[in-house]
Amino acid sequence: MAKRSNGDGSIRKRKDGTWEARYTAGINPGTGKAVRKSLYGKTKAEVAEKLRAATASIDSGSYFEPEKITVKGWFETWLSDYMAGVKPLTVQQYTSMVNTHIIPALGAVKLAKLTTPQLQKFYNQLAVDGMTTRRKNQKTGKIEIVKKTAERINPDTGKVETVYFPLSAKTIQNIHDIMSKALNTAISAGMIKENVSSRCVLPKVVKKEVVPLSEEKQLQFIQAISNHKYKNLYLVYLFCGLRESEAIGLTWDCINFKTGTMKIYRQWQRVPGEWSKFRFETLKNDKSRTITLSPFVLSILTDQQKKQRVEKLAAGEFWQGFENLEEQETAFVFTDKIGKPLNPAPVYENLKTIVSDIGIPNAYVHTLRHTAATNALAEGDSPKTVQENLGHHSAAFTLDVYGHVSEKMREESAQRQQAMIERMGLTKKREA
Repeated sequence: MAKRSNGDGSIRKRKDGTWEARYTAGINPGTGKAVRKSLYGKTKAEVAEKLRAATASIDSGSYFEPEKITVKGWFETWLSDYMAGVKPLTVQQYTSMVNTHIIPALGAVKLAKLTTPQLQKFYNQLAVDGMTTRRKNQKTGKIEIVKKTAERINPDTGKVETVYFPLSAKTIQNIHDIMSKALNTAISAGMIKENVSSRCVLPKVVKKEVVPLSEEKQLQFIQAISNHKYKNLYLVYLFCGLRESEAIGLTWDCINFKTGTMKIYRQWQRVPGEWSKFRFETLKNDKSRTITLSPFVLSILTDQQKKQRVEKLAAGEFWQGFENLEEQETAFVFTDKIGKPLNPAPVYENLKTIVSDIGIPNAYVHTLRHTAATNALAEGDSPKTVQENLGHHSAAFTLDVYGHVSEKMREESAQRQQAMIERMGLTKKREA
């Protein structure tokens, strides 16, 4: 006997041990009879969850028959209805990847008919000509996404050929991760039975080597920014290892001069789709952290505080920051000459000019973060301390990223052990 669940549906156990949920998906307009649908799962709880999702979508008017929905239809639904709790910038990145790569290649395929070989071919093709660009259609005037190409002369034939550009292995991995997430959600919603992306073979992602600044280059960099308007911000990057959005989003309530600490609990991010607008967002891993600062960094922040007050006096009625010292306690730490929060674009552009002038054109903001982490590990900070200061999700990840430093730490550990052995006289006994 089928057991009634909450809502218009029933659940029963099948002879093979699996569970089935049945529900009414509407009325057949031709016969006038109820259209009955079934969902399946390994446990009662699994099918009950699928049943709740299906009946809820019917009640809200968003129900669609699983066998009819296309990849395009499902991804549009996934992006609009299943992103609760996902950061807006992440949703924007997902949407861009979906619209640029997944829908143009697979959008018309029925979701339930999507196969592993189809996906594998899709990933393989991205590794051949997956890089895209945007250009204006001369006939329609609309911006279109097209394959990025270039013309070159074939040295063997002398003919002009069209050259395509591959996507990196990391980008293909990112597209695959989005595909996998969307298909897993489709399984939970009872749209499909399995995630066909799980059996695909992806190109190997080669981890980029972390290249921090040497001590010599650090000194050159510090000298180069000695009179620069962003000097204090760049020094905070270099000695605190903050992400760009974390440093620019610092407010004075984050700095405790009495305890000598800095609290990182949010970041200053662009509003998706609105290039000129910014807002505070939670951190990358949603976990705040507190960093104990060196006296040198505290002096940098003290200097920045005094600098702001001087700029406020100079700006007069044009000042758009804090009004008094009490308000400054929660205002932005790094601002322009009229008190507005900094725009990351000129901060980055100025940095690139500086590092190019001192002979390290491949350095960027994150290079300073890498340098801070490398310095800390090299000077004996524990991986756990560095992990917490950087805001990594685990110490294992920190050591994986900074493996070149951990090798040095292992060598120093062996030397310390050897020194201990010699103090114990074990080496002499062995020689005797």
